[in-house]
Amino acid sequence: MSPLTCVVVTPEATAIEAMVDFVVVPLYDGELGIGAGHSPLIGRLTFGELRLRTDGKIERYYVGGGFVQVADNVVSVLTDRAIPAAEVDAEAARTHLADAIKRPAHSPELLDIRDRQIAQARAQMQVARRSASSR
Repeated sequence: MSPLTCVVVTPEATAIEAMVDFVVVPLYDGELGIGAGHSPLIGRLTFGELRLRTDGKIERYYVGGGFVQVADNVVSVLTDRAIPAAEVDAEAARTHLADAIKRPAHSPELLDIRDRQIAQARAQMQVARRSASSR
């Protein structure tokens, strides 16, 4: 039996509930690897790749930001989206990136929106690329 429980919750449903050996989450200042016995923490997620390793097999997901909590060998991820990496459309992400780059940003709020859209599109492209190369 795997030593960690990973639960990923979106506003719609519990997207993932699995026993895993190791979890990697995308934080704002880099990736964080979580194994059995990890010290308790709460962290803020950025857009990027969530990886779950079980018996040497890696499952990849795109997550749209949120929070992670680690306590008592349970990794809880709260995010607005959790999409299996194989389902991320790289071409759609490229289109979103091009549209976001062209978007005007005449105020700090519009600049924040544009920057967020660019980061989301780039993260989706990276997850799709890693997923395709690992098949």
